[in-house]
Amino acid sequence: MDNLTPKKIVEELDKYIVGQGNAKKAVAIALRNRWRRQQLSDELRDEILPKNILMIGPTGVGKTEIARRLAKLAQAPFIKVEASKFTEVGYVGRDVESMIRDLTGLALSMVKTEQMEKVQAKAEVLAEENILNLLLPQPKSQRKMSLSGTEDEEKNEGEGTEGKDNYQKTREKLRTQLKEGKLDERYIDLEVREKSVPFGVISNIGMDELEINLKEMLGNLLPDKPKRKKVKVPEAMRIIQEEEAGKLIDMDKVMKEAIERTEQTGIIFIDEIDKIISKGSAHGPDVSREGVQRDLLPIVEGSTVSTKHGSVKTDHILFISAGAFTISKPSDIIPELQGRFPIRAELDALGKEEFIRILQEPKNALIKQYIALMATEDVNIIFSDDSIDEIASIAAMVNEKTENIGARRLHTILEKLLEDISFNAPDTKDKELKIDAEYVNNKLSDIIKDEDLSRYIL
Repeated sequence: MDNLTPKKIVEELDKYIVGQGNAKKAVAIALRNRWRRQQLSDELRDEILPKNILMIGPTGVGKTEIARRLAKLAQAPFIKVEASKFTEVGYVGRDVESMIRDLTGLALSMVKTEQMEKVQAKAEVLAEENILNLLLPQPKSQRKMSLSGTEDEEKNEGEGTEGKDNYQKTREKLRTQLKEGKLDERYIDLEVREKSVPFGVISNIGMDELEINLKEMLGNLLPDKPKRKKVKVPEAMRIIQEEEAGKLIDMDKVMKEAIERTEQTGIIFIDEIDKIISKGSAHGPDVSREGVQRDLLPIVEGSTVSTKHGSVKTDHILFISAGAFTISKPSDIIPELQGRFPIRAELDALGKEEFIRILQEPKNALIKQYIALMATEDVNIIFSDDSIDEIASIAAMVNEKTENIGARRLHTILEKLLEDISFNAPDTKDKELKIDAEYVNNKLSDIIKDEDLSRYIL
């Protein structure tokens, strides 16, 4: 984060997202403010709350992608939730705290992975020794000698030393073969210990935490059940390595760090926030929608949520919400929740020029993706400039005539355009295919002309 200045954050986002400068600037400042806050004294640090962001723009313009790439840049725990899911029948805003539990679980997984990577070298050495013990168990005579300190041990000392030398030579030979991969096809019996829980909770609505706690409680009461598996040496090495790495890390320390990371750097992206805005009626689903807003309010404002890993404070979690606001407007959100999203970022609708850039410029550009996919079949696709121009024109035209789904329209058009090439790729004799404007028109002209048909296909 020291090197991630707002300008650099925007530069990184530019590699994947075309345009939307205002939104990028807003999230870059929000992320940098987190770093600035960490530099302050403890007393002042607790007083500075994150400036949550409300993104306003049509579907398919990059709202989710901006938030996701931002979290990846900051290496922060990130989850995306659909606000509309809390309005489902029988649900009605219940258990909105599940987003905090999910975020904490994700943070725990991130920290655990990082810690396991640190002890990977040591775990690999221990796993190797365990595999060698399974491949070449220590002779019984040597085990007895090592346990007894009697006269028999002294009498057979010469014989025991010779046997021990032979055992060590064989073991080192096996070690060399193991490292060279010569034992990869060999099977070994491995004992895996797993918890046996006799049942699960039936309902999953608002009961996920109860189910987890029940399983943990019963898991502690019931002993580990050993299970023997016959696996190949590489698979056995992976299983044992994971077990050894798990033993080497301090889970209490991992949990503490995960909670701290959730509280200080967590990002929650609440999508479709416009779908929980009431349309003015005082009964029916609108009441439920406003109820969801009121349930979200304490979490966004700052509260303490109980998770199975410990209590998590939401005061400094960054919330980014987004919505198209085609029917409603941001001012229709209840005033208390509006005040918790002080930064408004408007995203522009995409047209032909943006589509041309989206097809070619980003690191994960669609054209690059399809070229790489076809290259796996030794088929080299070449898109001419006029073909890209034509694809962008068609995407803009179909968006205008039918539903505007933004850049997602390019996916459907390219899939339809390359359908035959993709289907015949394994049997294609001509390994180089050029796609030009004429090819694009031939493949898509009938669908474009028939507006009713294009509604279903594109």
